[in-house]
Amino acid sequence: MEYILETRNLKKSYGKHLVVDDISLKVPRGSIYGLLGPNGAGKSTTLKMVTGLLHPTSGEIFVFGERWRREHLDRIGALIESPALYGNLTAHENLLVHARLIGIADERIKEVLEIVDLNDTGKKLVSQFSTGMRQRLGIAIALLGNPDLLILDEPSNGLDPIGIQNLRELIKSFQKMGITVILSSHILTEVSKLVDTIGIISNGKLKYQGTIDEKQDIEQLFFNVVRGEKND
Repeated sequence: MEYILETRNLKKSYGKHLVVDDISLKVPRGSIYGLLGPNGAGKSTTLKMVTGLLHPTSGEIFVFGERWRREHLDRIGALIESPALYGNLTAHENLLVHARLIGIADERIKEVLEIVDLNDTGKKLVSQFSTGMRQRLGIAIALLGNPDLLILDEPSNGLDPIGIQNLRELIKSFQKMGITVILSSHILTEVSKLVDTIGIISNGKLKYQGTIDEKQDIEQLFFNVVRGEKND
C-alpha cells in the first residue's frame, strides 16, 4: 500500500510535559483518514508538526514518499483550528490576498469558490458569514494550491446540523478529485459517515490504527481503545 504521509516515532514535548508520544501514522494515498481522540489528546499538535507549524522534539515525517521538507507544503492544504479571515473583505477578496501571497493565478479563485459553494456570495463581507460559510472559505483557502493532501482539524466545530451535512458532502467530493484527506475530530458519529481509515490518539499516544468499513461501530471501538480495552 502506498502512503501519502507517514510519521515515525513522532514526539513533541514542552519541558518535561510530553504532548505527543511516539506516534507513527500511516495515511494511505486516496483515503479519508480520521484522526480521532478526546480533546487535548495531541491531535492538533501532531497535525501542526506535519504542516510545519511546530518542530518535532524527535521522530521523522515522510510525505509523498520523501523525508519532509518545507517545499512539500506547496502540495499540502491545511485548515488548522479557526480559519484566519479578513472580516472586512468579501470571500473573493480574502482568496485574492492569499493567492497573491503564494503566487497562485487569480483564475483559481473562481474554481475554489465553486468547489465550496461560495461563488454566489458577491459583495457580502465575511463578517456577515455564518460559521459554516467561514469554515468553507477557510477550506477554499486551503485548496488554492491544488493540494494532493488536505488536512482539516476539527472542521465541524460550531456548525449546525445543516452546516455539518454540507461539510460532509464537500469532504466526500475531495476524495473523488484525487485528494487525500486527513480529518481530525472528536465527533464520532460524523466521522463514521466519512472515513475509511482511522487512527485513535489518547494521552498523546496512538492507541489504534486501521481501515474500517460501514458495519464497524466506531463509537464502541473508540471507547474500547480510549478505556484501554484494546490496543494496536
